Amino acid sequence: MLPSSRTQLGLFFILLCPANIIGLWWAREPGTSLQLCWQGGAASDVGSAKTCPPSLALAKLAMPPASLPCTPAPACSSIPCSQCLDLGRAVGSPLVMDPNSICRKTKRLAGKQAELCQLEPEIVQEVAKGTKLGVRECQYQFRFRRWNCTSHSKYFGKILQQDIRETAFVYAITAAGVSHAITQACSMGELLQCGCELTRSRAPPSPTAGPGTEGTAWEWGGCGDDVQFGYEKSQQFMDAKNKKGKNDIRALIDLHNNEAGRLAVRSYMRTECKCHGLSGSCTLRTCWRKMPHFREVGDRLLERFNGAFKVMGGNDGKTLIPVGDNIKPPDKQDLIYSADSPDFCSANRKTGSLGTRGRVCNSTAMDTSGCDLLCCGRGHRDETVVLEENCLCRFHWCCVVQCRKCSVRQELSLCI
Repeated sequence: MLPSSRTQLGLFFILLCPANIIGLWWAREPGTSLQLCWQGGAASDVGSAKTCPPSLALAKLAMPPASLPCTPAPACSSIPCSQCLDLGRAVGSPLVMDPNSICRKTKRLAGKQAELCQLEPEIVQEVAKGTKLGVRECQYQFRFRRWNCTSHSKYFGKILQQDIRETAFVYAITAAGVSHAITQACSMGELLQCGCELTRSRAPPSPTAGPGTEGTAWEWGGCGDDVQFGYEKSQQFMDAKNKKGKNDIRALIDLHNNEAGRLAVRSYMRTECKCHGLSGSCTLRTCWRKMPHFREVGDRLLERFNGAFKVMGGNDGKTLIPVGDNIKPPDKQDLIYSADSPDFCSANRKTGSLGTRGRVCNSTAMDTSGCDLLCCGRGHRDETVVLEENCLCRFHWCCVVQCRKCSVRQELSLCI
């Protein structure tokens, strides 16, 4: 049976992955529609008989007016369930996300997850955004590899059931995305629980010196990213299903990779400064700390993926030992796994491989995007396709851009 934490992560991918355009699937009888709105801090379904203003749509998290023609369902009468995710369904089946059902099934969540769901639904909304961010970055980083971070639910669930390198990256990039999204929301003033980083007790900054800045006075200011808040909330939600101290090697591996993802954000904060003074002089510098761009986080985790450590459980069941002779133990930022990956050359539902047949490859490249590696030695065929793209675009006052459609012939190499 699929562990709860992997069910959780798989559902996030099924729910949020843009490639499948799945979005939100609401459970309804045929021929009926769904209308959700707020009443007393809870979301309820009023069916097609009544309507709510668009500003009160569930996803908007807008505050309702005093009177609203909605009656909350009994199960939701006291739980702000608007953004709780149903994490208890099985991976591989279409996600049916009925808010009333979510409220009834919050008991399936771990203590900290249920607490977030009930008391801080806006945090869970950022968790969802962070997971989507992680999905996009995973697909970007693996776009030229045999396994391209596919979002196909039936195959992705099989990936999460294995302790392979790819699973390690998925856990790390998702935990990093959640930490990054929550921290960003704090800096943008979108969350009441946090804001800019407190810098009164922080040591003086050591930004990269620029021309004419020697001896310049400085002070902390601006809006630094409160990465510690994002780190803690990501840890609270993503690690809730895996309790330290359990004799479960898989749980230890997942916890380690989650932490590696969060550290890829927190450990690489950068200091930015702005000069102040008359006529462009730099008599005073205001400095603050910012997170790395998420693309940098993805690049860094891909490097860790390429150098991931294979481990096995120790005799005490609570430690992980690197496999092989004379291999140093992995540090906290390294990715770890315990099983070898399949080759992903051929479609195989048991391993979660979609195969590479029909994938676009680069016939001249010698890296992982090259046809030799991507096509697993089967060869490739060249094909000419005709694509339509915008061209001859003109701006018309005000404010429309009009383009023509032009046909473009493109040569593609496809794996056979």
